[in-house]
Amino acid sequence: PNIGLIASLATYAQVNSYGFLETPYRKVEQAKITDSIEYLSATEEDRYKIAQANAVIDEGGSLVNDFVTARVGSEFSMVPKDQIDYIDVSPIQLVSVAASLIPFLEHDDANRALMGSNMQRQGVPLVKPQAPLVGTGMEHQGALDSGTCTIARRTGIVDSSDASRIVIQADVDLSSVDSIVPNNVDIYHLIKYRRSNQNTCINQRPLVKKGDYVKAGDIIADGASTENGELALGQNIRIAFMPWNGYNFEDSITVSRRLLHEDVYTSVHIDVLDTVARDTKLGKEEITRDIPNVSEEALRNLDESGIIRIGTYVRPGDILVGKVTPKGETQLNPEEKLLRAIFGEKAGDVRDTSLRVSQSMEGVVTDVIVFNREGVERDERTRQIEKDMLRRYEKDHQDEVRIIRKNLLDRVCSIASGQALGADLRNMQGDVLIPAGTELTREAIEKVPFMRGAIDEMQMEDASTNNKVQTLIHNALQQKEMMDNVFEDRCEKLSKGDDLPPGVIRMVKVYIATKRKLSVGDKMAGRHGNKGVVSTVQPIENMPYMEDGTSVDIVLNPLGVPSRMNIGQVLETHLGRVASGLGSKIEEMLEKQQPVKKLREFINQIYESKVAQEHLGAMSDDDFLEFMKRYKVGVHMSTPVFDGATENDIHRMADLAELNHSGQVWLHDGLTGERFSQKVTVGYAYIMKLHHLVDEKIHARSIGPYSLVTQQPLGGKAQFGGQRFGEMEVWALEAYGAAHTLQELLTVKSDDVYGRNKVYEAIVKGRHQVESGLPESFKVLISELKSLCLNIELLQEVDSDEEEANTESVSLSEKATVSEEI
Repeated sequence: PNIGLIASLATYAQVNSYGFLETPYRKVEQAKITDSIEYLSATEEDRYKIAQANAVIDEGGSLVNDFVTARVGSEFSMVPKDQIDYIDVSPIQLVSVAASLIPFLEHDDANRALMGSNMQRQGVPLVKPQAPLVGTGMEHQGALDSGTCTIARRTGIVDSSDASRIVIQADVDLSSVDSIVPNNVDIYHLIKYRRSNQNTCINQRPLVKKGDYVKAGDIIADGASTENGELALGQNIRIAFMPWNGYNFEDSITVSRRLLHEDVYTSVHIDVLDTVARDTKLGKEEITRDIPNVSEEALRNLDESGIIRIGTYVRPGDILVGKVTPKGETQLNPEEKLLRAIFGEKAGDVRDTSLRVSQSMEGVVTDVIVFNREGVERDERTRQIEKDMLRRYEKDHQDEVRIIRKNLLDRVCSIASGQALGADLRNMQGDVLIPAGTELTREAIEKVPFMRGAIDEMQMEDASTNNKVQTLIHNALQQKEMMDNVFEDRCEKLSKGDDLPPGVIRMVKVYIATKRKLSVGDKMAGRHGNKGVVSTVQPIENMPYMEDGTSVDIVLNPLGVPSRMNIGQVLETHLGRVASGLGSKIEEMLEKQQPVKKLREFINQIYESKVAQEHLGAMSDDDFLEFMKRYKVGVHMSTPVFDGATENDIHRMADLAELNHSGQVWLHDGLTGERFSQKVTVGYAYIMKLHHLVDEKIHARSIGPYSLVTQQPLGGKAQFGGQRFGEMEVWALEAYGAAHTLQELLTVKSDDVYGRNKVYEAIVKGRHQVESGLPESFKVLISELKSLCLNIELLQEVDSDEEEANTESVSLSEKATVSEEI
């Protein structure tokens, strides 16, 4: 059972062959740090003196200080530098990957850091993902290792790229004399609007375009919650720390309507509904459009097979898959048998068991999958799905053959262009295409069919050139034949039936996508455990605005910071403001079309790292300007855990962006236009929308299903149940003296079957009275006592007018009416 303990593996840690955890250290010899990496387990490292990763090191890689802070056993002490055995490889190696994604983690309380790292797992993938302005440098590695991005398997050139498919021509040497030359075409099918286990949407977007050169391991397509190969769980939002009309009391969050208009926090959620047609004792269930007692209006979105069309907008109660089930056989008289023989089965012999959209679900049908048992006749919808898949396979195969042929022609022309043919080159019918002695040209070769018996008959006059050309042709044809075999296998599998459970003839799955905008009641959180619930969505004009008229997007309560001790969120806000300010400066320089040299100088002032400067310096001016366009929204900063930005670093960046050091500005009230009495901290923070969405939790019931044993309403949204009125709630009503409300809740609204019927009768007749019966739970109690061999009987008191002797025991199976005294 889940008891809420989550243990995450620390960064760089691994499990060794004996099942023990171990972590890497760099070997230190005579105070000089070597490049030798050794893994030590917890017991092994007790024997050594291990320095921290942030120890001061000179350019030669030697420890500078005579005494170094080191871990000796379980103690920390100052150790002479020549006694140090190992040094940590990185400051982040003592936290998990989730915690290493939190900037300024060292300024957060441990409890809030735990919440922050856990809540990052609950972030919902958004329609427009945005990587954080203030990161830790782990975002790229996190996205790469998550498996959501598409990664190039081999180096090559992008042949074509669209929303659903990327084709790459890989670098393969066709002149190789190896027995099998690998295929030089890689086709990547991107995942489009697929449902995840959390009912969220997985959608991949291509990052490369035709003609791009990619290396093996490069990210060529973004997945859910990634942007340009970086983890993107939330959005960079302009926030202010201030109270706002009581709407951010107790961790509530005030949100601007701009976030809804611009789909900043809009997410897509996909639900799946399925139905199966079984072979029952009474006959086979059938998926059909012909359903008894259903209007044509209700069937308008079903195709001829009785399955909903893709792209249809559906609402609760709409039919998705029409299905009929045979009723029990009845004895027929001779006349009915004759009519049945003439007119066929009547509609009354089947009942409607169609798949319908469940309550609280609506959206667009994005996909339908039909599974058929082997040997069952295919319906029209299945044939259409198979045709679509076949078309997709054919397109892949044509592209593969085209690229192999193009690659071959390029290589042959580079070797043999301008040289003479040694023999006539004929087609499959024996017609001469290129006579012997003709100089070889690209146009001439393109006429030759790309198959055995045609292009492989090419003979060059020069013997060495001929050998090379024959090797190329042999390898290319071998590749083509491999591709042909794969294509045939795929087509064969497509026509086979599916492996379904016993008794199931056909199975249909329908996927419904719903677009959810941010709404009141949704849970949001930052990366520092600063979580809250949206309390109000305000028009843009009501939100507090700065001196230049820019309004803030989210207002957070400043009282949520001191007692929680997660100060990292304030530092993130300050650095986010500076990052955005630098982005504005770059945008201004681009708009004024200032010289590239000036822009490069400005960027070099921001990035002091030699690696970053060398990388940007190696770019051409055009590539550099294209790269800078990404920075219009803000310059991306990395502040690694335990080795991050200091207050002086933030001040230096603020000077570059020409912003004040305090991080506070004057705000005006959007409702009155008046300036607030004090300056307010305003900046950019990374805020996520979490999976706890109000649309999935809100629930109401009037009448619904009851438990068979206790006759009380079921519980939970899934069962369309009621709210439990427990002991403490009863005490609250008793304290108020709300006797009638209490009696109603504990009898007719709970498990008094007789009372329920009487109340319904009273409502229909317009009377306002509650007549209680005997609660079902009392009968259950009696039954349990009887199981202990205690025969409990309920006696009914008779009015004194009637015979006093006529006191009878009432059978518990009858509806017992109880007088007011009882």
